[in-house]
Amino acid sequence: MSTQTRFSLLAPFRVPAFLMQWPADLLTNCGIEMEILILGWYVLVETQSVLLLTVFGALRYLGTLIAPLFGMAGDRFGHRNVLCAMRATYATLAVGMTVLAFADLLGPVAIFIAATLAGLVRPSDLAMRNALIAVIMPPEQLMGGMGVARTTADCSRIFGPLLGAGLLAVAGMGPAYLVISLFYTGGLILTGMGGAGLAHRRAAGVGTLTFTREVMEGLSFVWRTPCAHAGMWLAVLVNATVIPLTGGLMPYIARDVYHLDRIGLGVLAACFSIGSLLGSISVSLFGQAMPAARVMILATLAWCVVVLLFVLMPNPIAGAIMLVGSGAAQSFCMVPLAVMLLRVSGEQYRGRVMGVRMFAIYGLPLGLLLAGELIQLIGFTAMAVSYCVFGLLATLAIALWWRRAIWPLDAQGNAAR
Repeated sequence: MSTQTRFSLLAPFRVPAFLMQWPADLLTNCGIEMEILILGWYVLVETQSVLLLTVFGALRYLGTLIAPLFGMAGDRFGHRNVLCAMRATYATLAVGMTVLAFADLLGPVAIFIAATLAGLVRPSDLAMRNALIAVIMPPEQLMGGMGVARTTADCSRIFGPLLGAGLLAVAGMGPAYLVISLFYTGGLILTGMGGAGLAHRRAAGVGTLTFTREVMEGLSFVWRTPCAHAGMWLAVLVNATVIPLTGGLMPYIARDVYHLDRIGLGVLAACFSIGSLLGSISVSLFGQAMPAARVMILATLAWCVVVLLFVLMPNPIAGAIMLVGSGAAQSFCMVPLAVMLLRVSGEQYRGRVMGVRMFAIYGLPLGLLLAGELIQLIGFTAMAVSYCVFGLLATLAIALWWRRAIWPLDAQGNAAR
């Protein structure tokens, strides 16, 4: 690895605030991944109900509808301040769950209450941290910083579930939740430390209107900005088509298509996360020269093709290889998409635009529900091929419809800052 490459990879860590933010996000993400696995397993074992398990999973997206409100709060009061308040909520809930677990009072009712409260806040965590990175990173380092920041999510998806499952099996619910509480608390402390010496400066025009009116201003900005509008539709598209095939439907693929057990499922999930991690590192190394909107479109097309190959693979080894490629393509799509939105939104609309971005997550449950029905009607392979082909065609349609804003190298969506 050359000296220049090493510099590019480590450059974001030369920013003191980012040096604190990266481990803060890593600890928080690990806590989230551990908690999802532990509580999901507990709900399934204690209730013996797949329906309640799906309800528990759906609660994770409960706060998506109010994400623009968190974005507005970030624009008004400081993205780090809002992020600290959100992570204080995670830590408080986790401490309460730890106490209940050690007292042997933990039950499904308490879990669903905690999941509901956390679900109102947690969907906005990604939006807030992306907006915060745009604040603390110099414009010329934004793509690299976003790529490095995304590695926290990739690493946590590899190690978080393994750590959670191991602690639950060896030590039980109480000690496992104690570790989750420590992770959340550590993430909160480091998030606060990252703001040392940084004062929040409210952008011009923010705070002059009512709270609701300013949220609507954020929605209006996305609607009237072609590259942002295209990016939002692309986010909805991938959440509804390719992400269900490598996410929510992965247990079905592992068990009923490849005939694997839970270990095999874990290996497939790890392969996707490894590919995503490699993609994030690549973006951080070479992303400064990338035209964000054009790379976003090309990566989405490649993502659809690789997922199509994945569902057509005859054995799990070949499928695992395709999953690595799929994870890499996801990073090359999602990181430039976020960078493009942050660049065009500027200081005034940054938080609100990232909040609107979270609306796209609703494509995921809709895609999963439709996939379940189609599997029963036409079978898994036909459903998966239909999703990938539709994703390809819809991506091309987006690229053609908004081509002036996202394809030319001098277009707004490809601006370097």
